[in-house]
Amino acid sequence: MAMFGDVVMPGTDGVDPHYLPPPAAWLALTEPQRVVLEVASLASVRRLLENLEPGDGHPVMVLPGFLGSDAYNASLRRFLAGLGYKVHGWGQGRNLGPRGNALETLMERVAMLRDRYGEPLSLVGHSLGGIFARELAREDPSTVRQVITLGSPFGRGRHSASYPARLFEALNPTDDLPVALDDLHRAPPVPTTAVYSKGDGIVNWRTAFQNLDFAHASTQNIQVRGSHCGMTLNPAVWYLIADRLRQSIDNWKPFSVSGVARVLVPKHG
Repeated sequence: MAMFGDVVMPGTDGVDPHYLPPPAAWLALTEPQRVVLEVASLASVRRLLENLEPGDGHPVMVLPGFLGSDAYNASLRRFLAGLGYKVHGWGQGRNLGPRGNALETLMERVAMLRDRYGEPLSLVGHSLGGIFARELAREDPSTVRQVITLGSPFGRGRHSASYPARLFEALNPTDDLPVALDDLHRAPPVPTTAVYSKGDGIVNWRTAFQNLDFAHASTQNIQVRGSHCGMTLNPAVWYLIADRLRQSIDNWKPFSVSGVARVLVPKHG
């Protein structure tokens, strides 16, 4: 069963931030098989997860990863809607990157939803979707309540540390990107949770980990066990997203293992 690993606050690990290799080939090759295991483990505890304490009903947007669409996150969105949240997809079709006016259009959508509900949104982004979420919060913090990233390669060294990097760069020439690439590794000015897995077969997990030097007090890294492609189908990820969304808008606290989480979480220091 996919489970939480260590819960850690932001920090450095001595790795050269300017160059990181992609994950080991065996991790990449076993991604499909491990996604199947995550789906199976989700099915075994789904009823338990659906009986979690409901949230306060604030709006939430779930953003897909590179080459993904809202269809890929449908199960996660239904789960969050079942907990009482006003859940939306990103509504931009397939995620091909921030080329053209994609980021501007998304900012307008988030602002529109904020105005509709009269309160800021929580943004949950898988992989590249998490980078979008961080940039949206950076550009206009008034529209974003918090950001939760799932295996998002925002850290330094990301250019060499993921297998889809060349395809992404071909679709999104660096000179045309409407984002400040030198600031991607800096946490946005809202509560931010970075979920990562050392078993990630697509991006080097170190790039999905928020470095302390570029973070703030309301920032946390949480390690889970699982694949990259299965992040949105991982029961531990569902549980911690539900926990993070229940945080008070005025009193953010870091995640800690308690209650039903003990079923999912191995012993850790």
